[in-house]
Amino acid sequence: MIGRIAGRLDYRASDHVLIDVGGVGYIVHVSDRTMLGLPGPGQAVALYTDLVVREDLLQLYGFPSLLEKEWHRLLTSVQGVGAKASMAILGALGPEGVARAIALGDAASVRKAPGVGPKLAQRVVNELRDKAPALMAQMAPAAAPPGAPPGVPEADHAPSVPVPPPPAPVSAPASPNAAAVPEAMSALANLGYGPADAARAVAEAQDATPEADTAALIRAALRLLAPKG
Repeated sequence: MIGRIAGRLDYRASDHVLIDVGGVGYIVHVSDRTMLGLPGPGQAVALYTDLVVREDLLQLYGFPSLLEKEWHRLLTSVQGVGAKASMAILGALGPEGVARAIALGDAASVRKAPGVGPKLAQRVVNELRDKAPALMAQMAPAAAPPGAPPGVPEADHAPSVPVPPPPAPVSAPASPNAAAVPEAMSALANLGYGPADAARAVAEAQDATPEADTAALIRAALRLLAPKG
């Protein structure tokens, strides 16, 4: 299994890149969101990868973080969701958006991904509702690949000539309160709430107050979980 590719980006196509690693070129398929966050040709790059093996196909899919890779593996466990559909969902929503949509049962958001119809979107939400909370609890900022900042693995892969700066990523910078979600999930679990209920309440609370810190998120989630009537 090839779990990570680090080298020089040689070529960018519409849905994949060619990465030179010690003279060997690897074609790695990426989502639109990931593509926009990659550097230009000639620059160093590192991606976590998942290898799809079929009788007539070997295909690598690349992700900027281990967390996004794990979401890909979870999405493709749903019947009818292949690698292409998973990449479309992650490209449209990002891992954080996928987590919120599943926790809230929001199939309409999943349908925003190109090629994902209403039945498939609903199946994703239904089948992953109980599996997603474990990944939501890991939603603290992901570490860069070992040895370098995100997308830049080793200094000896740096280009010898200047190149234009890469396009700006479509996703917003990590929130200073990014650790609030996993911390709130952990606190609710310690209070005896089930993973699915905790995930739904935290996601709903975060949607209402995106900049909430851990304490505020816990209070809001507890209000949502309180018995009604």
